[in-house]
Amino acid sequence: MKANCISCQEMVNAGNNPLLGKIITCPKCDARLEVVWLEPLELDWPTDEYDDDDDYSDEDY
Repeated sequence: MKANCISCQEMVNAGNNPLLGKIITCPKCDARLEVVWLEPLELDWPTDEYDDDDDYSDEDY
């Protein structure tokens, strides 16, 4: 399956059976992209699991 890179519009191959969340690197611009939809295949910037800059502490929970 293939989709366009959201950075440079190069066609990126995600393999025959990509999984949601799979990280793919664009061969042209080296952008790291995440599979966010399968039908049709859609790539987006990877979501961070957490952000070190959050203003929360363990005491907030």
